Amino acid sequence: MAQTSSNPLLILGGGLIGLSLAHSLARKGHSVEVLSRRRNEAAGFVAAGMLAPHAEGLKGTLLKLGQASLTKIPNWVKTIEEDSGISCGLRECGVIVPFINNQDRDLYPTADLGQKLNQNELQKKIPGIASQWQAGLLFKQDGQIDNRRRLMRALEKACVELGVHFQEGIEVLNIIKQKDVFEGVNIQTAEGKTKRIVSHQAILCCGAWSNYLLNELPIYPVKGQMFSIQGPKDSLKSILFGPGIYLVPREDGLIVVGATSEKSAGFNEGLTPKGQSDLQAGLNSLLPMASQWPHMERWWGFRPCTPDESPILGGSSIKGLWLATGHHRNGVLLAAITSDLLAKEINQEVLTKQESNFLKVFNWQRFTL
Repeated sequence: MAQTSSNPLLILGGGLIGLSLAHSLARKGHSVEVLSRRRNEAAGFVAAGMLAPHAEGLKGTLLKLGQASLTKIPNWVKTIEEDSGISCGLRECGVIVPFINNQDRDLYPTADLGQKLNQNELQKKIPGIASQWQAGLLFKQDGQIDNRRRLMRALEKACVELGVHFQEGIEVLNIIKQKDVFEGVNIQTAEGKTKRIVSHQAILCCGAWSNYLLNELPIYPVKGQMFSIQGPKDSLKSILFGPGIYLVPREDGLIVVGATSEKSAGFNEGLTPKGQSDLQAGLNSLLPMASQWPHMERWWGFRPCTPDESPILGGSSIKGLWLATGHHRNGVLLAAITSDLLAKEINQEVLTKQESNFLKVFNWQRFTL
């Protein structure tokens, strides 16, 4: 078996979380190498790009984590744009959550953090919304980023500009450890050659596939199907976040419609008639006039989910191996805080009380208690 021994900090996974970490660590002077099987299968390429901890109704420490990340995102994006020269499409467009009645609206977990809308106000904000929706919440502080077309490409270019090395088409076969100390990985290249990469530190951020390399992580895939439609420009100015369906409008009138949540699908690839019909029915129930707008793309992906639908962040049972995975449907929202927390922890920088608490709450060991 061939062996390389440059001792870079390895990023195991080339998705949004992996690229965010590679960028942050390279900016701090680390030699970084990203090992990726197929970056285009990463959840970062298929997500809708919502930045909506309030509209999603997050609770407890997960809400606080999302809020902390939301405050970091403008500067985080600015840095990526400066390093890459590519605009990421960040927009504080607001998110509207519709409800059948006022009672349901007022019982929403984050109702106190949004602006209450009656039916008349809701119809003014969302012209053409179905008549069944009689109340709403507007979360002005929430927004979106164009992850699929801009952010992922900007991060890739920013990393390259900072000297990050990429190995694409790489299958990480297993982690090498000695007495619970990380020593590297065995990989198989796209040409079928087996190699060993020696390293003292790595971050496991393989998303839904993380359990393959560290089976103590209770992570499983939740498949999501999506499609996009082309509406008239400014036909929808805010994100519309309904039960089981959401519409995310881009600046050019493209609207991302998502997403199914298929917990029993495993890693079965491809679109399904049921998934696509469920999305279409959801679209019709929210904004009937949009059913006449032309379809542009259809795609699917796999969210990395944990039993409590919260991420796993920080150290692992192996010294030198860090964890940044299990973000479920909030990977885009949490990328900024994840890369900041892990980069500080790896650099042994002083953490705030809140940052230390995040690493404590979202440690992998919570599943072993």
